[in-house]
Amino acid sequence: MQKKTHNSKKPGRSSLGSTRKAPPGEGEQVAEEVSAGGLVFRRTNRSIQFAIMKDSYGKWAFPKGHVEAGESLEEAAARETLEELGLQEIRLHGYLGQIEIWFRDRFGERGGRPSGALVHKRIHWFLFSTDAWATLEPDPKERVQAARWVPLVKVRHSSSYPDMDGVISRAIRIVQRIAARPLSKPLERR
Repeated sequence: MQKKTHNSKKPGRSSLGSTRKAPPGEGEQVAEEVSAGGLVFRRTNRSIQFAIMKDSYGKWAFPKGHVEAGESLEEAAARETLEELGLQEIRLHGYLGQIEIWFRDRFGERGGRPSGALVHKRIHWFLFSTDAWATLEPDPKERVQAARWVPLVKVRHSSSYPDMDGVISRAIRIVQRIAARPLSKPLERR
């Protein structure tokens, strides 16, 4: 698969799982949404780590957000990941799958719907990497309370959302294959 690089200057399945937290009541209006997000890892000489953030609900999660008009799923995932984690650059490694969730919108902002509206959201997940020295600098305007790097051996148990287990497991398998390859030396200017 060809890798794409996304940077902060500019902003494509199968389902891995489904969680039905609040099925619709009879006659209740349901808002349908599509989001995209990313799991980001960095590889140092000593370890592999994943970026995780504390979301607006105070739970540990991975960055995601709404797909904007004219934006591909990959572009939305990259944009949201860069914005929410405060990273400068990420590289795409592939698609991890989709999950579906049901929830009550506590903010009531999308499309002028009222707070408490029932939402059915499909979230498409992608795997990204960043440089070994990358730091996490989340923007409070993105409703991110904190962010940190978690070792690969602990990432499976770091998410507060059990419906992410399949996505995380797939990411770990891909990263372990990548880690089996030797680190390439950076290109130097001549």
